Formats: sequence, C-alpha cells, structure tokens
Amino acid sequence: MYCNTGLLSILAAVMILCGMTVAEEPGGKPLDLFNGKNLDGWQWFSIEPDVKMKNVWSVTDAVLVCNGEPTGYIATEEDYKNFRLIVEWRWAPGAEPGNNGVLLRITGKPISFLPKCVEAQLKSGSAGDIWGFYGYKLKGAEERFTSVENHDLLGNFVGVGKIKANENAPGEWNRYEITFDGGVLTLVINGEKVNEATDCDVVPGKIGLQSEGGVIHFRTVQLAPLD
Repeated sequence: MYCNTGLLSILAAVMILCGMTVAEEPGGKPLDLFNGKNLDGWQWFSIEPDVKMKNVWSVTDAVLVCNGEPTGYIATEEDYKNFRLIVEWRWAPGAEPGNNGVLLRITGKPISFLPKCVEAQLKSGSAGDIWGFYGYKLKGAEERFTSVENHDLLGNFVGVGKIKANENAPGEWNRYEITFDGGVLTLVINGEKVNEATDCDVVPGKIGLQSEGGVIHFRTVQLAPLD
C-alpha cells in the first residue's frame, strides 16, 4: 500500500495545532510472569517450611502445575500496582477440582497461609469472587458485600460476591482478565465481566498464585503495566 510520509507529517502537525493527539497504546510492554520453562522470578511460601517449591510446583510441557498441598503460595519477586493481568487456568482433567486464587497487591510477610492482599477467587464454582484479607480495604455492591471481623485465621476481611458465574467445566481451560487501575479492580472470565470492587487500597505489591487443595494448571500468567 502506498504511503505518503510527507502528507502524514502534515496531518500530524495539523492535529497537534488543533489540540488533537495521535492515540498511543496505554501502559507498558506485556511481561510473561510465567516463562513456560521454570519458576524463575517467583518466591515460595508454605505453612510447612521444610517443603521445597519443586515438590509442589512444577512445569510440564509449558504448563505450570500446582499439586495443591501443602497450603501456601508463590509470589513474584517484583511489585506491581496498576496492571492488566491475564491468567489462564484449568483444574487437572479427571481429578476433583479444589480451591485456589490469584493474589494481588501482596504486602508484608505471610500471616497464616495468606498475606495481606486482595484475591481474585479461583475456587471451582466461585471463580470471580473478590476477597480482601487482613485489613486490605475494598468496597462493592451492597447486596454482594461481606465483612468479617476477628476471624481466627484471616483477621478482618471483606468480600464481593461475583455478579455471575462464567467458568468452563472442570478440566477445561479458562481465561481471567484482571484489571487493577487505581482503586478499581475488574474481573473478566472467558470474555464476560463477572465482578468489580472499588475503593481498593492503592499500594504496590506482588502477584501470587495459591496452593490450596486440588491439582491446578496454569499456562499463561502475563502482566501489562498500566503506568
């Protein structure tokens, strides 16, 4: 296709003079937090400190496999605040699905089996729920909002139930699109918006994946910074 570069330059100048700007892709270059080969860039936390990461988390054919036991989580070495995160997951085909979650804006050390953070739920049948643990603050629609104080394991925590369920059947792949922009957290599963939380604590923190019962697979963990 013929392209007149001189004409394009003139058009750009006219747009600037008229107060218009050429659209640019927002945010930074997407980062593959899981490289498809190993767990470089991730840390391991477990309620059983003598258990090694490789005994719970492994990579097979470019798929990150979590055995689900013992309870704990892996977390990125780097902190992120505003981002769009893509996570593709499935429960191991032929096995009983369990519990898990994507942990966001992790701050501080583990308090029990979780740190202070907000969670995008992955529990089978509950994917799309949002939880804020150990005093992490967030709000949501009143009819779907839960608040618990002085829980034995989770301290003060709050949650926003999903708007709708949109998980595929256990054993099939799902796609999470998680957008954290300032105080707003938006969750999309398989192309449908399933939840939103507002007035979230705006702090940089790590990204985490849980080990919490049930064998789960991840094939994509990709983050695009928004600032």
